[in-house]
Parts: sequence; structure tokens; C-alpha cells
Amino acid sequence: MVSFKRARLVAAGAEESKGKEIWLDNDDLRPLKLKDRTWNRTTYFVFWFSASATVSGWYGASAAQALGLSMWESLACAFGGNCLIAVIITLNGRAGAVYHVGFPILNRSAFGVYGAWWPTFNRAVMAIVWNGVNAVQGGQCVYVMLHAIFPSIAHVKNTMGTGSALTSAGMIGFAVFWLVTCFFLVIPVPKMRALVYVKLIVFVISAVAMLGWTVGKAGGLGPVASQGSTIHGSEKSWLIVRFLMLGAANAATFASNASDFQRYAPRPKDPILGNLVGFPLANFLVCVIGNIVGASSQVIFGELIWNPIDFLDRLQTTDYTPANRAGCFFIALMFVYCAIFSSIFENSLPAGNDLAALFPRYITIRKGFFICAVVSFAINPWYLLGSASIFVSFMASYQIFLSSITGVLLCNYYIITRGYMHIPDLFTADKNGAYHYTKGWNIRAYIAYVIGVVPNFYGFLNNMGVDAPIGVTRFYYFAYWVGLAVSGGTYWVLCKLYPPPIMYRKGWMEVRNYVRPEEEEQVLEGQSFDVEAPSPGSQEKKITQETVMDLKA
Repeated sequence: MVSFKRARLVAAGAEESKGKEIWLDNDDLRPLKLKDRTWNRTTYFVFWFSASATVSGWYGASAAQALGLSMWESLACAFGGNCLIAVIITLNGRAGAVYHVGFPILNRSAFGVYGAWWPTFNRAVMAIVWNGVNAVQGGQCVYVMLHAIFPSIAHVKNTMGTGSALTSAGMIGFAVFWLVTCFFLVIPVPKMRALVYVKLIVFVISAVAMLGWTVGKAGGLGPVASQGSTIHGSEKSWLIVRFLMLGAANAATFASNASDFQRYAPRPKDPILGNLVGFPLANFLVCVIGNIVGASSQVIFGELIWNPIDFLDRLQTTDYTPANRAGCFFIALMFVYCAIFSSIFENSLPAGNDLAALFPRYITIRKGFFICAVVSFAINPWYLLGSASIFVSFMASYQIFLSSITGVLLCNYYIITRGYMHIPDLFTADKNGAYHYTKGWNIRAYIAYVIGVVPNFYGFLNNMGVDAPIGVTRFYYFAYWVGLAVSGGTYWVLCKLYPPPIMYRKGWMEVRNYVRPEEEEQVLEGQSFDVEAPSPGSQEKKITQETVMDLKA
């Protein structure tokens, strides 16, 4: 262990840092208060079922079929990829579960108090884009509801162009969904636990209803499940590899921002079972439903309709009876409810955390929710869902940036600092702070980040339309894992060569369960909080308040 001594702040330095700290701190960013740690083991297990309980989970499942794989091959790919990424989610969320801080603050420990702005901005962009994509799906569901009530809406002149997933009539549904979602954003996150359970129940009812309806129209499960793949040989083998890796890369956002939702756990161990078992199992069950429903469209209409919402509207349009219209209306209504809370938990919450960290003086997490909503409308997300190939390209592209960030975070937490974070210095602009590094930027982390992106960048360009050899295309299938390993390995080497202020050689330095200093007395007095009472000195473990760090002047 490296020996550290706490430096004394001189008056001038303290005054200088005080002016800068307004850009680094607000109460939303600090470790969560005890009363807000309300998500227990059951909540996290159900959370993943609720998070995956949305039609967006059907998209990825049926997209593999649209490109030639059979239903069973598509399921195997998705399940394998989800099992792999579940491990990364668990590992990268550990800091949130122990110290109860979100992804933006975790970035500060590795990239520096100012250097954290770029990776935080990166993830905010991804969350905002996904929020827009989710709103498109919700808008499509609202359109199906409106179509069931007002047949004339189908005849509204379309001026959106061929590349859009929404027609002009669909844009009406998008606007309605967007407004309703904004209404729900005023609910505090710790109080949304009940909504997680309700969302799961609603999705199960809607999924079973659509599954029974489509399989019945297809003549039973036999004709649906017996369909084989439409490609063979090496083309099929590489497509399996592609979707196996996509099963993991598709959850790259979850893996990077795992601490954002694991910070709500009363105890560090609470999210583990939900992550390792609940996440892959929940996604597998959703994929089963999505693949069966997608495969049944092939039997019913002679073509694979990979978008379940388009499939639902096709069912009512083909046989526009009152019973079919009522069935489509209520299934679409339940889809809308699921999409609203998927948008909040998976996109608005991470984006709100990120934006609050980028501009803490002006933006709270709740204000970040609404900024995310406005920007996700402005980016025209309806063009991302125009076809299966466009959607798959979108899913695969941004992973290289998130994987490189995640690789640095994992290496820093588990290998360099051995699980230790000095919370006060994550919120100070003092040049003697442990996370000030070089004028607030950790150059080691940025070098590792860039080097982690470089091997995948040609493949990224190819995925976005630039011509490249087939070898580059296939190498890019492994982009997430390459970025993770290269960035993490590079960061480890640089820290060995140029040790940062906090670096431990031996031992595990993680605290038991971080509690705000002002709340420690409440825990020791035995108040009814579901946390472990800190033993003497446990908040700093082997490190005392007076000998935390050797700060370089």
C-alpha cells in the first residue's frame, strides 16, 4: 500500500477551490441518503424483468430473424450475450452499491473531476438517443390505439419520407406519448419502486395476449417453431457470432451506468442476484416472446414483420372488426405504459444524472429529465428505426466508446484503487485533491480511452457506411470486448509507470457500506434503516481520516 498524508489547505487555495466547486457539487450527486436507499433484493430482481418488459426487447430478438437466423438460433445468441454482459453490469455497478454514487461521480475517480465531463457527456448522448428511440416505439403504440378508435387516421397524408419509422399520423402518436411521459417525470425516483412491479404485471398480460393471439392465427406453435434459418455455411456462422456479441453490446449502456441504479440499494450485495440471474433470464423470456411473435408473422402473412407494433396494426387492418380493434387497443395501451417507464428508468434517469453532473450549478437530476425529453425529440429518432439493418447498425456503433470508458472504470476500481474511493475529494476543485490529477484531468485515463477506441474505429466507420474489407467487418463484431480489454490494460500499464495519487498494491480497500458522515450517528443509534451499522473506522477501513492521501502540491 502506498502511504498517504493529508495536506493542509492554505487559505488562498481554499478560497480558490470554493469558487470552482459550484461546478462540481449538488445534493443529487452526493452519496444517496439512507432514506432514499429503498431498492432491496426483490426490487432488483424484478427491476430487470420490468426493464426488459418492453417492445424494444422484441426488436432485437426479431431483428436476428429478419436477417436470416431461425427462432432458436436467435434466442441462443441473445441469451449468451446477456449472460456475458450481466457480469460486467455487476462488476461496474459495485461502486454505486457500496458508495451510493452514480456513474458521473464514478467517472471522476478515474478521469478526474473535470476530465469526467467527456465520458459523462458520451453516456448522456447515448441515453438521450435511446430515449428518443423508446419514444418512437411508444408513439407507434399510441398510433395503434388511435387507429383502433379513429379509422380515418390511417388516411392522413404522409409527408415524413421513406426513411422514417413514423408516418405523419404516427407523429401524432409520438407527440401524445412524449407529453404523457413528461407528466410522469415529476415523480421522485425512490418512490417509483411500486411502478416497477406494476409495469411487469402489465407487460406479462399484454405479452401473453399477443402471443396467444398470433400463435392461434398461425395455427399453433408447431408451424412457428419449426421454421429454419434462411442462410447457411460461413455466412450463418458469422451472423451467429454477430448477434451473440450484439446480445452483450446492446446492453453497453446498462453496463456503463450500472452504478446509477445500484446506488439505490440499502446493502452492496442486494443487486447481485438480480444482475447475474434476473438480467439474462428476463431478457431471455422477452426474446422468447418476441421471436415466437415475429416468427408467427411469417406464417400468417408470408413475410417476417420484425416490428411487433407494425404486426399488431397489420392484424387489425387486415380484419378490421370491433373485436380486433378492441384487442389491439388494449394491448397497445399496455405497451404504452411499459414504454413510459422503460423510458424513465433506462434513459431519463441516466441522462438526468449525467446532465446534473455536467452542470451541477444549474441542473438537478429532475431538470435533466426534462432536458433529455426535449433533446430526444429534437434529434429526429424516428429515422433510426426505419429498418432492421439500420437499427442493428445503430445498436452496434456506439458501443466502442462506452466499452472503452467501462474498461478504464473497471481497472481503476478493482486493480488500481482496490475498491477505495475518497468521497470528499470527488466534489472538490482543490488542486491537492486526489482526483485533481493534472489540472482536473487524468491524462492516463484519456490515453487509455483513445487507445481502446482505435482498434475498433475502422469497423465503426464501416458500420456507418464506409467500405471496408470483410475482415474489418467481422473483427468489429468483437468491438465491445476489444475496447474493454485494450482500454483497461492500457490504463493499468500507465498507472504502473506513472502511479496516480491513490494506488494500492495489496489488499482490498473497499468500505463495508458508505454512509454520509452526518448520518453515521443515526445508524449507530439503531434507527430503522436497512444498512449495516459501521464498525469503528469502517468508513475508511484501514485508512484513517488523518492519513488518507499524499496530495501533490
